[in-house]
Amino acid sequence: MIEVNETVASDVISGFQIPPKPQVLVELKSMLSQPEPDLLEVADLISSDVGLSAGILKAINSPLYGLARTVSDIKQAVMFIGLHGASSLVTAISLKRSFKQQNSCISLERFWDSATEIASVAAFIANKFKHKVAVESVYTLGLFHDCGIPAMACNYKDYKDLLMEANDNYEQSQIELEQARYRTDHAVVGYFLATSWNLPEDVCQVILRSHERDFLRHVRDEQMQVGYAAIKMADNIVTSCKRFVASPDWPHIKQDVLDVLEIDIDEYQDIKDDVEEMVTSVDITM
Repeated sequence: MIEVNETVASDVISGFQIPPKPQVLVELKSMLSQPEPDLLEVADLISSDVGLSAGILKAINSPLYGLARTVSDIKQAVMFIGLHGASSLVTAISLKRSFKQQNSCISLERFWDSATEIASVAAFIANKFKHKVAVESVYTLGLFHDCGIPAMACNYKDYKDLLMEANDNYEQSQIELEQARYRTDHAVVGYFLATSWNLPEDVCQVILRSHERDFLRHVRDEQMQVGYAAIKMADNIVTSCKRFVASPDWPHIKQDVLDVLEIDIDEYQDIKDDVEEMVTSVDITM
């Protein structure tokens, strides 16, 4: 894929409607830009939004963190995950609330359930390699990695038809079908959404290139490598668990993913078994 910056992406989807950055993120960014951000001030901002508070607490008390006791106070939650973690979760939860079902030709509830499950599993995987990457960043990446799909569904009334075609097309990828019909694709749209929300550049680049099967062979940034690998492994495990088939990319990237995470096939199988048990027995959506 050619390099795409924010300006190029903006030109490609000119006239395309995407959700604006929520005010809570604008205020949060302002707080975090201070020389010494006030943790209690951040907690108060989150607490002022009932839905956001509930989402943060659900995330904190999920199997992702494996806490011995339930956290019921936002201040405690922010103290536990830190300012960076709080920012990542606020961004992720805000994304889910930014698309309206009445504007979409696909079921957003079904889409977000799937995306959240993949994000949670990716974060679970990344937690095993926490010395390399922030778990909350991987969770945010997991939720955003296909965020261009609901945006496309809210802009194109026939997008559901394309998704159905992509499921049955073994010769062309979803990206190729999107480019042929709309002259853009959900990876570019997702990249533009992520950049307009001021997500870190490494996250934006993985969103843009998440469907490139040779990605790990050309990128040397460890944060991007581990993020990509965790998302792809999570996608395959969830797909295998739910549909009993591997994800389309997995056979092509499997060895590269294992090499990046420095695990062998037996260790991968152990992680897969743990995740499958978690997926089938516990609600890990947030």
